[in-house]
Amino acid sequence: MQPKAPLILISGLLCDEALWAHQVKSLKNIADCHVADTTRHDRIELVARDVLAMAPPRFALAGLSMGGYVAFEILRQAPQRVLRLCLLDTTARPDTAEQKERRKLLLAMARTGKFRGVTPRLLPMLIYPDRLRDAPLTETVMGMAERMGPEVFQRQQMAILHRVDSRPTLGAIACPTQVIGGMQDTLTPPDLLREIANGISGARLDLIERCGHLAPLERPDEVGALMARWLTA
Repeated sequence: MQPKAPLILISGLLCDEALWAHQVKSLKNIADCHVADTTRHDRIELVARDVLAMAPPRFALAGLSMGGYVAFEILRQAPQRVLRLCLLDTTARPDTAEQKERRKLLLAMARTGKFRGVTPRLLPMLIYPDRLRDAPLTETVMGMAERMGPEVFQRQQMAILHRVDSRPTLGAIACPTQVIGGMQDTLTPPDLLREIANGISGARLDLIERCGHLAPLERPDEVGALMARWLTA
């Protein structure tokens, strides 16, 4: 029997293991999955260092949104250790000036006790509109944010705010790469995913219809199938 591939999964802002629950289950026969801890540091470089410290010598790597920023940094720090790369609903670009100001406002609110996690008002930014009445999905998203809490939120937002531009290093990524995203993702829309796929030699792009920013939760079967193909190709 072929040994299972070590697979490190890196979650997005205010997301925990629940983001990947379906993929961990569906890939269990071909991958030894581990969800990385992204809660301890306020710099992407330090988060990446922690992931590398706990990871096996060589591994497959998947990251969503902020997890993608960490994945890019891991490729800069230790490219020889990454066997395969899967990027979901993310961008290689740094924040725009407008995005930076929005993050600073949210940080100020959290520091003054006004952290509200993911509320029903924010859900339309994260998931496809037709899923807003899907209670198990929305409760999962809000529950992750509640478990993460305001202190983790501040550290993660600071890390995202200070991330570097990953576009100049896309061409150096040499491992088999899969890019996945929601066709209706408004936070990291398809054009940003195409930019990543076009910048990495041989990368494959798959966009999922009727899906927003949290593809592993919104379309778990489709994401699981794409990741299985990526791992076994």
